[in-house]
This record gives sequence, structure tokens and C-alpha cells, in this order.
Amino acid sequence: MNILYLCHRFPFPPKRGGKIRPFNMIRHLSAQGHAVTVCSLARSREEAEEGRGLAPHCEHFEMGLVSDPVQTLRMVARLPIPTPSSMGYFYSPELARQVGKLLAEKKWDLIFVHCSSVAQYVEHVKGVPKVLDFGDMDSQKWLEYANYKPFPLSLGYRLEGTKMLAAEKRLARRFDLCTATTRAEWETLESYGTGVATDWFPNGVDAEFFSPADAPYDPDTISFIGRMDYYPNQECMARFCDETWPLLKARRPGMKLLIVGADPSPAMKKLGELPGVTVTGSVPDVRPWVRASALMVAPLAIARGTQNKILEAMAMGVPVVTSSVAAGGVDAEAEAHFLVADGPQATAEAILRVVENPAERERLAAAGRARMLSHHAWSRSMQRLDGIIERCVSSVRQQKENIQ
Repeated sequence: MNILYLCHRFPFPPKRGGKIRPFNMIRHLSAQGHAVTVCSLARSREEAEEGRGLAPHCEHFEMGLVSDPVQTLRMVARLPIPTPSSMGYFYSPELARQVGKLLAEKKWDLIFVHCSSVAQYVEHVKGVPKVLDFGDMDSQKWLEYANYKPFPLSLGYRLEGTKMLAAEKRLARRFDLCTATTRAEWETLESYGTGVATDWFPNGVDAEFFSPADAPYDPDTISFIGRMDYYPNQECMARFCDETWPLLKARRPGMKLLIVGADPSPAMKKLGELPGVTVTGSVPDVRPWVRASALMVAPLAIARGTQNKILEAMAMGVPVVTSSVAAGGVDAEAEAHFLVADGPQATAEAILRVVENPAERERLAAAGRARMLSHHAWSRSMQRLDGIIERCVSSVRQQKENIQ
């Protein structure tokens, strides 16, 4: 098939959550023999240059180069109108022209969109089977942010969430099939009652790249991995260091916490002044940091979809202690494959249970790795994707035959 694929972040290199899922889809569809043309945005010339590495994984790509100041103005311009500001941020006149040209010049068998913010480029297209992969339901993220932000920022996030919710419902009705990343996100999508066919397929993990190491770990070191310019990660670590870290240090004074992730804000850098806490900033490879840890902690209060950091740690044979809200995006069972705890005391007790019991760590390491291999392999996820695409294309074909 000729497939036109749109996504909100240029999907190469696949080093962050918003790029990993689309990259694996594109690579899989191309390997299946489909001719995939990718359209996406790059936010800098450096990102655009890096993105050219996608070429071996698709037939063709188009890139809309944008800059943050201009995109921020596009967001602001949408504040007084019903269109979500998010859609302004991901709009590029250049990319819109490129998409329009491709639609006019070529016959497409399928249009696939990852992320609702770029559905605007093709929502008007008719006569071609269209799938919208929401991934996460962004409206719910903005509405959740409103509970954590101070006034008047909270009003802004609530407004954006409300506008995004209306846009998600409207966009869903303009596609033939809509998908999400997890069962929980799919249930949210289903609750919209749009009447459009829906499904879900999970994120996977590259279990060969994220594999266990033979090197020993430090039983007194725990880690957190994630971009530190991302608000849910910032909120999570600020709260953890304020409420849970003192409990751990009181029990084991020699404990160390590694906060590993790019672009830490000044507030995040300041956490590195706490006893035993290291804030690394960007590192070439997160794997050595995780593997050297007794466990990875992910006590997120705001978490939509799948936390790739959890999948990757478990695939490396490093136990995970996470919150119930973050655990909801992982196809694994609490106690059997990872530990789930909420609140400072419960989280501290779960962490100590692992660091003070090598046999328990070994059990969770082996069980977590096995679960990733069986339930979060990209090959299994892509089999589900193939079925979803076939279902969409067949349904549209049947509709056309019935009209004729």
C-alpha cells in the first residue's frame, strides 16, 4: 500500500517517547513492503539534520521546519478561539503545503496519523481510509495539569483541556478508526461515544538494546530516568525528594539517588544539592546509569499512556517501584513483575524491600524482564497494528461497495 504517515515530532532518532512509537510503526510498515511517506515537524536545523537518518526506514519524508518563538505565537493566537493552542503549536504552513501537494499528486491507500495535534492536516480528506492514533488522550493530560498548577495557570490548562476534549471528539468522527496506546486510554476514547470504531495497541521495548548487564549494581543506589524539562517528571522528583527521600536517608544514610535526564530546570538542578542526590543532565546513554542501580523509581502523579522508562528498566532486569497511575500504562502485574506504591511511606517501604533483600531484587529483575519479552515486544504490538489497519481498510472498502 501507499501510506501517508503524519506525526507531531520527527520520528528519528527514536530517543524520546514522542518519537519511539511512530518510528517503530514506520519501520515495521516499510519492512512489510508498504511504501511509507512520512510528514512531520522539526524544531531546529540540528533536529532536521538528525532526522535525515529516517531515510532507510521509509520511501520518502517531508519535514516542516519550525521555531519555538513562532510556534508559541501560533499558540497564543488560538487562545480566544475554540481551536486548542496545542494545534497552533504543531501547525506549519510549509508542512500543510507539502501534505496538500502529496495528496494531489499521488493515490493513497491509507492515511495514518499519530497524535491528534497533526490530524488537522488531513481531517478534511475523504475517500481514503484514515486511522488516527491518539496515543494518549491529550485533553486528559491538560485537565490533570490544572490540578497541580497555581492560579491563574490552572485556568489556562483547564481551558486548553476543555478545548482539546471537544477537538478530540470532533477529529475522531472524521477518521475511520481511532486507536490509543493502553487499555485505559482506549477506555477514555470509548467513553467519548463518537460512534467511530476504536482499538488499542501497546508500546513495545527494544529488549535487545535494553538488556541486562553482567556488571554488578550498587545496592544503595536508586535512579529516576526521564527528560527533566517535562513537567510530570519535575513534579514527581520534587515531591519525591521532599517527602520520600528523607525517609530513605533516615533508614540508610548511604543511599544515593541519580536523576538522569536532559535539560533539567534550575529547580531540578537544585535538587542535586540534597545529600546523596545527583542530577546528571543529558547523558550519552542512560543504560549504564540504570543498570548500576538497585532499582528505578517512577512515582509519577501525572502519567498518561505508557511510561517507556518503566518498560526499559524492566527489560534491563532492573526492578521498578512505581505509582499506581504510572503502572496503569504497563501490561504487568503488581507484586509479580514490579512494585506499586502510593504515598511517601509506602513508596519508601517498597524501595527498602528491594534494596535490603537481594533475593527479592533478583526475583523482580527476572520476572520484569520476562514480562517485557512476552507482553511488550514490538513484534507483538505491530501484529496488532497490522490487524487494525486491515480492519480499517476492509471496512472502508465494504462501505464503498455497498454504496455502488
